[in-house]
Amino acid sequence: MTQQISAPAARTQHPLEQLTAEEIREARCILAGAGLVEETTRFAYLGLIDPPKSALHGADDIDRTVRVMLWDAALSRSLDVRLSLTRHEVLDRRELNPAVDGQLPVLFEEFEIIEEILAKDPQWMAALASRGLTPAQVRVAPLSAGVFEYENETGKRLLRGLGFRQDHASDHAWAHPIDGLVAFVDVEKRRVDHLIDDGPVDVPAVNGNYTEAAIHGEHRTDLKPIEITQPEGPSFTLEGNHLSWAGWDLRVGFDAREGLVLQQLHFTHEGRRRPLIHRASISEMVVPYGDPSPYRNWQNYFDSGEYLVGRDANSLKLGCDCLGEITYLSPIVADDFGNPRTIDNGICIHEEDAGILWKHTDEWAGSNEVRRNRRLVVSFFTTVGNYDYGFYWYLYLDGTIEFEAKATGIVFTAALPDKDYPYASEIAPGLGAPYHQHLFSARLDMMVDGDTNRVEELDLVRLPKGDGNPHGNAFTLKRTLLARESDAVRDADGTKGRVWHISNPQSLNHLGHPVGYTLYPEGGPTLAMADDSSIASRAAFARRHLWVTQHAEDELYAAGDFVNQHPGGAGLPAYVAQDRDLDGQDLVVWHSFGLTHFPRPEDWPIMPVDTTGFTLKPHGFFDANPTLNVPPSSSGHCASGSAAASGAAGTAVGHSEAGGCH
Repeated sequence: MTQQISAPAARTQHPLEQLTAEEIREARCILAGAGLVEETTRFAYLGLIDPPKSALHGADDIDRTVRVMLWDAALSRSLDVRLSLTRHEVLDRRELNPAVDGQLPVLFEEFEIIEEILAKDPQWMAALASRGLTPAQVRVAPLSAGVFEYENETGKRLLRGLGFRQDHASDHAWAHPIDGLVAFVDVEKRRVDHLIDDGPVDVPAVNGNYTEAAIHGEHRTDLKPIEITQPEGPSFTLEGNHLSWAGWDLRVGFDAREGLVLQQLHFTHEGRRRPLIHRASISEMVVPYGDPSPYRNWQNYFDSGEYLVGRDANSLKLGCDCLGEITYLSPIVADDFGNPRTIDNGICIHEEDAGILWKHTDEWAGSNEVRRNRRLVVSFFTTVGNYDYGFYWYLYLDGTIEFEAKATGIVFTAALPDKDYPYASEIAPGLGAPYHQHLFSARLDMMVDGDTNRVEELDLVRLPKGDGNPHGNAFTLKRTLLARESDAVRDADGTKGRVWHISNPQSLNHLGHPVGYTLYPEGGPTLAMADDSSIASRAAFARRHLWVTQHAEDELYAAGDFVNQHPGGAGLPAYVAQDRDLDGQDLVVWHSFGLTHFPRPEDWPIMPVDTTGFTLKPHGFFDANPTLNVPPSSSGHCASGSAAASGAAGTAVGHSEAGGCH
């Protein structure tokens, strides 16, 4: 069963409601009225500007403002514009200097024109002909260019193109990379700027069509259906974009660049509604590749800042992408021409069982109690080229918050030079997949019981034998206050069990300690590239696991506002250079995490989901376990009594006359 939710027209609009189609049309009209929209104008980004925190706690008549990034190839002009929907006027505009500021995000239109440009280029046609190919047989991946030492690239709007042979219309061309060849394309001038062609390389002949029976064989018949039913409907309610569930309430936002944005997260316990996070999003993600060959050494893609993961979101299917009692939201984004485009069923909201919440069998007291956990899931999926990513936010009954990224799709492929090539895996005969990473930056605008927060680093400390520790069994906990931004650029350390405690020194629990939440990192590798590399400057956020900044309304993105072809140093390095005070301040916690991928044969021809993420757990926020009032499961699912253990040898039958868990 599904629900599709749209905002009722008669309802008073909250300042954090998602943009409507009417508002996007109105924004375009305002820009056109100001003389900023021509036939050659393209909308690289359009999104809602969140009101300042202070405004959200005060007046009702909050200005509804929008940010728009406009690209005009005919004028060679990039504009960053802010406008008011409330006042129907442009508030300010700025023209970018691409050599200094970088380029605006890649357009949908540019995904297609790179093939058109190359199909007419004599050098490209000659390179393909030397390989026995024509442009009609070749698909070209439109890949962001980055910033490197290539001559005559400064200030140009570029994409780089790698070719893949497609044998028929439904052929997955990633199986047939055309190696030894790369085109550098000026998409503004619509011409090839540079071509590297080191001569023909054998194109791998493997079959990558995982949808064909010849690859997957007959579908298996040994999997019985799993049905998820909630006869009384879901436990959450959704009014507009305001979501409430089991003590939680929040607003579900959506942005063309960031995708899902969770806003104003509160938890109500014992009648008290308490703020936790003002705004939570994945502000950036980068996929850098570790192959130094000239055809791939520039490969590093900022899927948020360059390609806009929200704009690329999928329309989800019941029973496939989401299972159970589902409520969908259909966010609306602007297309390249500034017109509204609805992503049908782009956001999935549901609740699901999450295993045991707590359990104890106490022989002294004669008690045997168990409670089941459940979680609220808010998610979306996006496709960026060969990879697909799921962004999942989980809220639990005990106040825990988790984020999980799911990576799947098709690994980027190359012809393998030899079986001992040290920068790629052989995933099929002759087919390589370069080593790479998927690195994310979560921006957590914290508000733990208010906006006077601090962050402490918690480390396990092993103590030597000596006075007070004669047997050497003692260990303790060390707290280090991250008092300034310069102190708060940190790395995870699994050998010390390092976590970060975010607390409010002005709000104390019943033990007299500051209430707080603890961030538990996975602690995987940070950015693997050399410290003085181009990507290390542009994706500096990924070099460290933790950054903490004092809140500023215009500091939203870990790699800066304009990532495409930015020379580097923007975002977090620039923010923390101010070295602001962090103790008892309005804080933003930035957490970098991700996957380092050495592809396996099992990742071909399509990659099973791999996951990464982090957890935020209440740490002194509650005075005791907040889930003691969760009732036992109903008798139809979990009843007391002894379960039979009969049947075939080694088989436990989960039912009995007294009832059982199933």
